[in-house]
Amino acid sequence: MKRIGVTGHRNIPPEAMSHVRAAIRTLLCGHSGSLEALSSLAAGADQIFAGIALECGAELTVVIPSGDYEEDFDQPDELARFRDLRSLASQEIRMAFDHSTDEAYYAAGAYIADNCDRLLAVWDGLPARGLGGTGDIVRYARRTGTPVTVIWQPGVRRA
Repeated sequence: MKRIGVTGHRNIPPEAMSHVRAAIRTLLCGHSGSLEALSSLAAGADQIFAGIALECGAELTVVIPSGDYEEDFDQPDELARFRDLRSLASQEIRMAFDHSTDEAYYAAGAYIADNCDRLLAVWDGLPARGLGGTGDIVRYARRTGTPVTVIWQPGVRRA
């Protein structure tokens, strides 16, 4: 079974959304054989990836950064989507953090990078805005030898 993990931005500009969705779909649905998708189900890239992975027949493994992770969702629709996707997961891994901190996010991202054959990064190429952000996890994956596929719409900037 091939394992593909995700890291990515929570806020994807609308002008990049169709490109991001199409690239994720091509990568996941174009794969032959069984597939496991690893995601923390954060709003944005993680939830998009997980939804498409399930549509493509992958098994979903959810990596929960902390015990209070649900409190980090600002929008009710994002929390509802998190709960829906989580209920469809084949497996759940929980990091040993009581509270959502940058360290908890980094640990979850590192776990995903360490436990996948390829890391898909929905990333604008800029440094992370906090420890455990997309740029940090991409750097970690590359340093540890996990292949990384970056998806981003050229010329689009995040707010």
